[in-house]
Amino acid sequence: MTLESLEDARKRMGRAINAFERDMVSVRTGRASVGLVENVRVDYHGTPMPLSQIAQVNVGDARLLVIQPWDRTAVRSVVKAIQIADIGLQPSVDGDIIRIAVPPLTEERRRDIVKMVKRRTEEAKVAVRNVRRDVVDRIRKMERSGEISQDEGRRGQNDLQKITDEAVKSVDAASESKEAEIMQV
Repeated sequence: MTLESLEDARKRMGRAINAFERDMVSVRTGRASVGLVENVRVDYHGTPMPLSQIAQVNVGDARLLVIQPWDRTAVRSVVKAIQIADIGLQPSVDGDIIRIAVPPLTEERRRDIVKMVKRRTEEAKVAVRNVRRDVVDRIRKMERSGEISQDEGRRGQNDLQKITDEAVKSVDAASESKEAEIMQV
């Protein structure tokens, strides 16, 4: 029973880490990245859709994103969605192609972004700890009901703590990597 609970914890913590890493892809670093805009919601014929589903998004060079909608009528909607998304980027239209120049970040803006990354890092750690708390509660209930012995419960909690520590280290590593990328000029 504790093995099932530990495996469940490992999966749930993995999902929390993956969500955090996906979130970090969309954080601006001063370099052009498809992740900056691919999840922007575009109102396409009355239906909100991710930009990646209605256009091809490419990196032109280190500071340029090129967006080419598959439907020419969607160009205005895409531009409007990018402006509304408030990601600090200004699109320019060139026929059927939308170009976005990614300006270099100021030192102050870099520090603000690092603070935001730290806040999101803490949120990811809280998510991991919440999974840990749920599984500890489940193990304690099994102990009280007699499904497992106290020794087995203690071993399960120790193994759970090791899984939690690994997950927190993974979140910290991703965060440190992103912070270094942001602060790199």
